[in-house]
Amino acid sequence: MRKASAGLLLYRHAAAGVEVMLVHPGGPYWARKDAGAWSIPKGEIEPGEEPLAAARREFEEETGASVDGDFLPLQPVKLRSGKVIHAWAVQAEFDPAALRSNLFSMEWPPRSGEQREFPEADRAAWFGIDKARIKIHPGQAPLIDFLLARLQAKP
Repeated sequence: MRKASAGLLLYRHAAAGVEVMLVHPGGPYWARKDAGAWSIPKGEIEPGEEPLAAARREFEEETGASVDGDFLPLQPVKLRSGKVIHAWAVQAEFDPAALRSNLFSMEWPPRSGEQREFPEADRAAWFGIDKARIKIHPGQAPLIDFLLARLQAKP
C-alpha cells in the first residue's frame, strides 16, 4: 500500500492578489535547489490518524506554529511515485522569520559514518500565485489551482 501525506496550504489576500506560503526542504540535497523544490508543509499520515489532524500536526512540526481557521479541503494530488497528498487550504498569517522546524538525522557526508541533523524545512516564504507556480514541486502545483477554484466558489 502506498503511503499518503497530508498538509496545509496557507493563503492570504495581499494588495497584489492571493499569496501562498511554502517551505523549502532542509538538508544538503536541497541546499542549491530552488525552482520546483518548495512544498506545502506536509508529511505522512500515521496509521489510524485522520488526514486533517495529520496535516495540522505536520504543519506544526515543520514550522513551529499551529494554525486555526476554516480548513478548505482541496482535491488530493497523486505524485508520480504513487503517493497521494491530501491538502487543506486555510487563510492565516505566518511570519517566515519565525520558522522553527523539527530536525531529521542522516549520514553526511555520504559514506562518512557521521550522523548530522538538518531541519525538515530550512526556510519559508510567501509567494504570489505566478511565483508560487515556479517554486512549488511540480506534483503539488495543482493544489494552487484547486485553491483558486475554491476561493472563486466561496460565497
